[in-house]
Amino acid sequence: MDFTGKVILVTGGASGIGRATAREFAQRNGSVVIFDRDDRGGHETVLALRSQGRRAEYFPVDLAVAAQVEQAVERAAARLGRIDVLVNNAGIQRYGTATSTSEAEWDEVMNANLRSAFLVSRYATPHMIRQGGGSIVIVGSVQSMTAQRNSMAYVVSKHALLGLARSMALDFAADHVRVNCVCPGAIDTPMLRWAASLDENPRRVVEACQKLSPLGRMGRPEEIARVIAFLASDLASFITGAAITADGGLLTPTGGMASQEAGTGGGPK
Repeated sequence: MDFTGKVILVTGGASGIGRATAREFAQRNGSVVIFDRDDRGGHETVLALRSQGRRAEYFPVDLAVAAQVEQAVERAAARLGRIDVLVNNAGIQRYGTATSTSEAEWDEVMNANLRSAFLVSRYATPHMIRQGGGSIVIVGSVQSMTAQRNSMAYVVSKHALLGLARSMALDFAADHVRVNCVCPGAIDTPMLRWAASLDENPRRVVEACQKLSPLGRMGRPEEIARVIAFLASDLASFITGAAITADGGLLTPTGGMASQEAGTGGGPK
C-alpha cells in the first residue's frame, strides 16, 4: 500500500474521517489534495502534513457549486500533475422526517453529501481515464443499506451514494477506474460529537454509541482511513462496485446489540 508518485484528492479532508484519510495516504507516500470549505481545518491539516515532510495542498471549495469544483479539480491536476485517487468523503447530518424536514434542510444535505460526490467525480474521473485508470472511494454509511429514525435526508443521501458507486463502477470499468463504497458504523468524529450535543444528555448518547457494535466501542477515524487506503491500492485490484462495511459488527446481530444483551437467542453469553 505504497502511494509514491500518486495524487490523492480527499473531499471533506479538514476533519474527522477525511483528515485521518489525508494523513493515512500521506504517511504512505502519496501527495494529498484536500477540498473543503473549512479554511481553518483545511490549513491545519495541510500544515501538519507538511511539517512531517509530506506533500499536501488545500483548496477552499463549495462542493455543491459546479464551477468551483471544476476549477479546483483543474488547478489541483495542474499543480500536482495528475489525479490517481478520489475519496468522496464530505458530508453532513441533519435530523427530521419526511414531514418535519424543510426543503432547505433537504437541499443542504443532498448538496453536501450527494451532489458534491457527483460533481467531484464528474470532473476528476476524466483525468484518471486519460492516464490509464484510477480509484474512487465513496464514504457511505451503514445507513447506505439500513435506516435510522428521524434521519430521512441523511439516510436517502447515503443510500444514493452507494448507488452512485455501483453505477460508476460499471460505467468506468473498461477505463480501469475502480469505484467502491465504504460504509462505516458509529465512528468517533466531530460530526458524531455534534450530533450527541443536540441531546439534553450528550454523555448518554455517546455511551449508547459505544454499545452499538459487538466490539463494544466506537470506531476511530484512522480505522476507516485504512480501509479506504486499501481499496484505493493495487492490493484491491479486483474489487469494484463493492459496499464494504467497517462497522465493528454493528449490522451483524439480529435485533441489534440491545436484543442480544437481553438474552434473545438463548444459551449462555
